[in-house]
Amino acid sequence: MTVLAMSQGELSRFDTLMRVERGELRIEDAATLLGLKRRQIFRLLGRLREDGAAGLMSRKRGRPGNRRHSDAFREKVVALVREHYADFGPTLAREYLAERHGIRIGCETLRKLMMDAGLWKDCQARRPRPYQPRYRRDCRGELIQIDGSKHCWFEDRGPQCTLLVYIDDATSELMHLRMVESESTFAYMEATRAYIEQHGKPVAFYSDKHSVFRNARASAARGDGMTHFGRALDALNIEIICANSPQAKGRVERANATLQDRLVKAMRLEGISSIMDANAFLDSYMVRHNERFARPAFDVRDLHRPLAPHDDLRAIMVWREQRTVTAALTLHYNKAMFILEPNDVSLNLARKRVTVCEYPDGRLEIEHEGHVLPYRQFDKMRQVNQPAIVENKHLDAALLLAKQMQAIMPHHRKRNNDAPARRDQPMHMFPEPEPPTKIDRRKLGGSKLKRGPRLSDAELRERGTLRFVQKT
Repeated sequence: MTVLAMSQGELSRFDTLMRVERGELRIEDAATLLGLKRRQIFRLLGRLREDGAAGLMSRKRGRPGNRRHSDAFREKVVALVREHYADFGPTLAREYLAERHGIRIGCETLRKLMMDAGLWKDCQARRPRPYQPRYRRDCRGELIQIDGSKHCWFEDRGPQCTLLVYIDDATSELMHLRMVESESTFAYMEATRAYIEQHGKPVAFYSDKHSVFRNARASAARGDGMTHFGRALDALNIEIICANSPQAKGRVERANATLQDRLVKAMRLEGISSIMDANAFLDSYMVRHNERFARPAFDVRDLHRPLAPHDDLRAIMVWREQRTVTAALTLHYNKAMFILEPNDVSLNLARKRVTVCEYPDGRLEIEHEGHVLPYRQFDKMRQVNQPAIVENKHLDAALLLAKQMQAIMPHHRKRNNDAPARRDQPMHMFPEPEPPTKIDRRKLGGSKLKRGPRLSDAELRERGTLRFVQKT
């Protein structure tokens, strides 16, 4: 069975000629209906009887047009546009082709050539993706949008830092602001704890897909695949929802743009140039901001829930990891060894799992079934190797070997890659080592000998360094 693609006119012509073949229509009437002469009707009937319906299709279909540019010309035009006018539009590229290269080509033809070569996109492809607006949530505390905005908040008076913004979706009310050094898990834990203590537990937080909120490799993650911040919210019965695009959480994105304009100028007038002073100022600024931009909710109910009697925020907002205790009552965490003090609980923990709890304020506790275990710390990164005994005549070689080892292994004294960011912790027990001095490996072997001017044979004979070997 053959499938033919026919136009509407060709289908109408086929139906009319079939009626002529069946004797239902005269030749004169068919010519009047199709707007043709009698001889053309007979010619089409001959094609229909010989080739069937395919004989009525246009013979030009699939063939290049008579006015089509040659392949060599088309390749030349595309090569010129790609080399000189890759970021030009078709209209402007056409003008320069005529002015500088003497090539005359239609604008629509050039547009199609550029689209086929991937140098231009049509209006449909260049049109931005539409984002349908959605209605606000009905009640206050139903959905809280959170985001971190990294900006020069102190302009040239202080370092660049990040502002954590909590805004209510129903009212556009700034619920909490906190200035931190970086957008880290500990920073969000401390800010969320202050938020819940002030307002209560919301129904859900709405955030982006930052690694604090979502594990991008959840299928290969250890345990349940949740982040440490997500596990803390799950313990408080608070939902965390991640937006698929910045436009989806436009409420907090627009608030960030407003704060980057108004808050920066307000802190400039107050002479604020540090994170501590900014956090003390943000509460008074939020009142003035909400008076200007907040709006009443559709429903007057507040869906913030009070803390349950068993909710201990300081014990929940913690970075938790599991470790196994060795037979010597030791465990390893972040390239540091912790030695448990022997007592009635720790003596029975050999080969068992314990929980290492790292708090936002820098404290670290080791727990097992609700018991806090006393410990001593032995930092392996502070361990000093026994100095080697080197004779004086071998000192240069030993120093050269040490420099080469330092240059080849610059990262052997770093902490674990999956350790939390601790820039927002005031004090912690895992100081990072000083980065090694950058060494030019090309100079490890000493300076090269400079090549002097080439000496002639006569000069070499005078110095006695050129010898002649006479063949016998």
